[in-house]
Amino acid sequence: MPDLRPLAGRVADSQQTTSGAGQDRRSSPPLQQVFRAVIIICVILIAWQGLIYAFALPSFILPTPLSVLDRLIVRHEILLRHSWVTAQEIILGLLLGLSMGLFFALQMLLFKPVKRWLLPILIASQAIPVFAIAPVLMLWLDYGIASKVVMAAIIIFFPVTTCCYDGLSNTPKGFLDLAHTVQASRWQQLIHVQLPAALPALASGIRVAVVIAPIGAVAGEWVGSSAGLGYLMLQANARMMIDDMFAALFILSLLSVVLYFATDFALKKAIPWEH
Repeated sequence: MPDLRPLAGRVADSQQTTSGAGQDRRSSPPLQQVFRAVIIICVILIAWQGLIYAFALPSFILPTPLSVLDRLIVRHEILLRHSWVTAQEIILGLLLGLSMGLFFALQMLLFKPVKRWLLPILIASQAIPVFAIAPVLMLWLDYGIASKVVMAAIIIFFPVTTCCYDGLSNTPKGFLDLAHTVQASRWQQLIHVQLPAALPALASGIRVAVVIAPIGAVAGEWVGSSAGLGYLMLQANARMMIDDMFAALFILSLLSVVLYFATDFALKKAIPWEH
């Protein structure tokens, strides 16, 4: 059985060599990134406060940034407790959706008839609005965390599957010819050649999944739940506590941004040849 570890390394090295110098030139120093983030936050806060002054908006329409900050401080324990619930739903949904996406992408690659039958199901899963299937999932899986996890997994299933399949099926022909030259089996080609070559495409799908996974989790909480940021927002809206609702929305946005940049950092370390 041929040893394809040198070939797998060549797949990564060949892609890293052509893009490493450009990536170094494009990378920004950490201090510059922090400075840019501070400027963006300041511009958003100034525009927010200016909008309130310009249109004389009452607090039950749009609360001031200071009132939202006050609720973040006063109710931080409640917000953290509900944030933990939503974070679990998002992370578990990502793990389930990524596993399903990778599995079905491999099935479509290895078994061509599977693609013809599975592709309509993938499209249908995205054509149906998540709010339409949320009540059904509540009936099947109860009002606990399971229904929210499945909601998040369903919403990321399509982009992960398509990105992974495109990466696997578009492996450079030179890599495959080299694998044939050393008489590699179909399984060895998949593990040592196609999967490493598909990692940049899969990373793009993961980034998209991280951004949209919170939508599925919060949509499930809106339909029926007893905890989570979506549940907290519904309760605050029903009581006209708009500043509390904006505080929960801020935590949800912050959670999504932190999760995205953490994932992006991890992917860049794991796939240095991606760009």
